[in-house]
Amino acid sequence: MLLYKLWRSFIKEILLLKRDIGGIVIIFVMPLLLIITITLIQDSTFKNLEGSKIPIIFIDNDKSEISKNIKHELEGSKTFELLTNYTEKSAQNAVFSGDYQMAIVIPENLTKDLNSNIDSKVQTIVSSFGLEENSDKKAQLQAIKAKDIHLYFDPATNLGFKNNVMNAVNKMVFEIENKKIYKAFQDQLGTTENLEENKNLISFKEITQKKGKMDVMPNSVQHNVPAWALFAIFFIVVPLSINLVKEKSQGTSVRARISPTPYFVHILGKTFTYLIICVIQFLLMVAVGIYLFPYMDLPQFDVTGKMFQLIVVTLFSGLAAIGFGVLLGTIADTQEQSAPFGATSVVVLAAVGGIWVPVFLMPEFMQTVAKFSPMNWGLNAYYDIILRNSGIGGIAKELTFLFLFYLAMVGISLIYERKQNAV
Repeated sequence: MLLYKLWRSFIKEILLLKRDIGGIVIIFVMPLLLIITITLIQDSTFKNLEGSKIPIIFIDNDKSEISKNIKHELEGSKTFELLTNYTEKSAQNAVFSGDYQMAIVIPENLTKDLNSNIDSKVQTIVSSFGLEENSDKKAQLQAIKAKDIHLYFDPATNLGFKNNVMNAVNKMVFEIENKKIYKAFQDQLGTTENLEENKNLISFKEITQKKGKMDVMPNSVQHNVPAWALFAIFFIVVPLSINLVKEKSQGTSVRARISPTPYFVHILGKTFTYLIICVIQFLLMVAVGIYLFPYMDLPQFDVTGKMFQLIVVTLFSGLAAIGFGVLLGTIADTQEQSAPFGATSVVVLAAVGGIWVPVFLMPEFMQTVAKFSPMNWGLNAYYDIILRNSGIGGIAKELTFLFLFYLAMVGISLIYERKQNAV
């Protein structure tokens, strides 16, 4: 008997949705347009974060050992693509006008002057220890003007990027100078031992997580498909809360309360109805990621072996959204209250939860705030499955939070409903 009442409640919700064509369009069409538009806009940004090469201007006025070493290091990195057909003046104009982020200019005679300076100083040091008997071989210390490697940056370039580039260039020059100093001492001392071999007494060793977990950064599709699926799921708050308000204004909720059917059965009917909608929304998003994005020159969304876990996260995220919608519809008295507040609150939760801008790009304070958004719990669970191949056990904490959020929202709604009826 209870199952029959639950079934009739489910049919009632379907009929309500059929009468609201605008709500159907909002639920299904708008998220699809958003995911396509935002993914196309963000794709280049995510490619930069993934390590695609940044074009920079490289001008070599030295054309010798040091400049060749610097150029080789820059070309071998996964960060820069070198452009060489520029003069220093044209490079300056191109960078300052915003065409490129930076330019590197190697001065003339950099290698020659550095070699002369090092040889001169090393010979002076060696001779001061009395190790060089022939004074004719002693070189006089020459006053050589310091050489500057010119770095031009676009005025809009991030300060962190500037510091990273300058540190990288300093490191390369420092290593080159070290090698030359070792070589100069080796020549002066007449030894065949390679003094350079053991100079790196300290090195870095990266320790990564075991058990298959990796810290990897999502690409544009891996972020936007689950992110906008969550946004679509939580946007059901709007039609759900509106339907609840309609029931109150039309007297349907009064008939439901005086009927022998417990009120929680009506809540369960809404829950099952909108859970089905949430799963359909997610499957549409996944279909766009798998079948449409490759034709738009975007990465394909890979769900191989992960679909069951993703559906589970979708169901629990749907529960959280339904609970929030039930609470909003219970508290609001008019559609003018529920619709704007529901839409605004979902947008705020999305912004805070990392849907619009990924959490790892937010300031530290906002990353802390994001932990309190149910959308962030769902997004983290999706990330764990897509990027770290986690199973249900690996996302148990996020699923628990989402389910407790649903229970809390529905519990508050039932308590509020009883108090209102008691009055």
